Amino acid sequence: MRVAIVASPYPLEEAPSPPLGICYVAAACEEAGADVTIFDYIVRKYSPEKLAAEMDAFRPDVIGANSVTMNFKGAAAIMQDAKRHNPDVITMMGGPHVSFDAESTLKKYPEIDLIVIGEGEETIKELLPVIHNRSRWEHVAGIAFRKDGGVYFTSRRELIQDLDTLPKPARHLLPMSRYQALGFPVSIITSRGCPNQCIFCLGRRMVGYKVRYRSPKLVVDEVEEILSYGFTRINIADDLFTSNKDRVRIFCDEIKKRGIKFTWTAFSRVNTVDDEVLAMMKETGCDTVSFGIESGNIEMLKRIRKGITLEQARKAVQHCRNTGVIPHASFVIGLPGETWQTIEDTKAFAESLGIDYGYHLLAPFPGTTIWEETDKFDVEILTEDFDLYDANHAIVKTSALTPKDIDAFMNEHLHVHEEIWKEVVRRVDEGISTEYEWLRVTGHKRMNLVFKILNGDLIEEMGRFEEDKGGIKDLSAKIAMATDTDVDLTEKTLADLNKNGFIKSRESSSGVEWFWAFNRFSDNPPEI
Repeated sequence: MRVAIVASPYPLEEAPSPPLGICYVAAACEEAGADVTIFDYIVRKYSPEKLAAEMDAFRPDVIGANSVTMNFKGAAAIMQDAKRHNPDVITMMGGPHVSFDAESTLKKYPEIDLIVIGEGEETIKELLPVIHNRSRWEHVAGIAFRKDGGVYFTSRRELIQDLDTLPKPARHLLPMSRYQALGFPVSIITSRGCPNQCIFCLGRRMVGYKVRYRSPKLVVDEVEEILSYGFTRINIADDLFTSNKDRVRIFCDEIKKRGIKFTWTAFSRVNTVDDEVLAMMKETGCDTVSFGIESGNIEMLKRIRKGITLEQARKAVQHCRNTGVIPHASFVIGLPGETWQTIEDTKAFAESLGIDYGYHLLAPFPGTTIWEETDKFDVEILTEDFDLYDANHAIVKTSALTPKDIDAFMNEHLHVHEEIWKEVVRRVDEGISTEYEWLRVTGHKRMNLVFKILNGDLIEEMGRFEEDKGGIKDLSAKIAMATDTDVDLTEKTLADLNKNGFIKSRESSSGVEWFWAFNRFSDNPPEI
């Protein structure tokens, strides 16, 4: 059996790392005995024609996609394209969005045959052997599909209690060199589950309230495998990495025991850190911890069931300063009952911390308490256009604030930061910047260029030359013109990608051809 897994388009501006959920699903398919490939459209341009060509080359029996709310519509459209190209292929989707919006999805998109609900690894292993026998689907727990003119839900799939039974994520199926070119960290998990009750979050609903842990030894084995690809930075994507200090200690001790050197980041809560735990993390390479504080108004924190206090947030920041870990805080604007006063409280508190922070606009995803119990809160959801659920658009209103009000606050915040950035760029352009400012601006320009190259498949489209051409300078000239980028920066960027083995050249029948290596150490397996 052949299974194609689609990594659906996701804004590169959102700093995507190699898609972890997709890799777990692909590994489960492999464990079920399938021949698996990943059609990655995160770091490659998507088109129906490209999908058709790749389906013809691989000939999948099953094609599936994962998605979150903000890229759901794009993922569903790819399933439609797949079914139109080959009506016999079985199409399925999984992930947090469809897990809580399965009925609506199946009714709106007849091209999608079934939905995997919640954790998918065990479901996949049970489903694939009977995938061609639809009469058997109703005996597979944890899925939804159309039956007798309606949507049929099978029995609930219990959460995987022993996470050590999970196969290692199938990152070997990803075009890793493209992700390395972006320079974002690779995500791993050491646990699943979230004991907290925030009304705007899916964590508890998707992976359960009880935290389940992986063996620290297996986690560090995975870290070593990631480092072997050439990555040097890892993000621990647990909902709450610091939920258990003893587990953190064992994890850090395992890193020290093996003498592994890398940098890493983690998500945490302000009421779960102290000098001791942060010092352990810092000693083993953790340089940044992100805290979701959400609001600077204590009544708002109670309303959203955050379970923290502002004093705990201040102490967490101080613990970070004491140990040399960089703290980052995030806040949500547009929460239930939001007023100009609560926004001003949040702004004042964020500024008082003296650390890097960012704002997100409330996006009430299907499955969250806000989505399902809107009538209990002072908030109104104004659209179900899921493309707008990216935390950058005001899609709710409260009795005191309109979307225009919420956007006005965000625009003012962004304007201040844009003016600061413009001043830094001016200093760099005039040659009077600090080294740090120069690195920031140059790195930003380089990243934007790589975004454009990946989004436009420019290496593939512009990397063919006749026999008397084909060097880095020739490639740089074409791409600089196509992206309206400085030629020197383009040449330095491409030379660096080539030096690191991310892009390579080879002789073709007509001259020279440039291409993305599948990974930096080998051109194989070739991309479909």
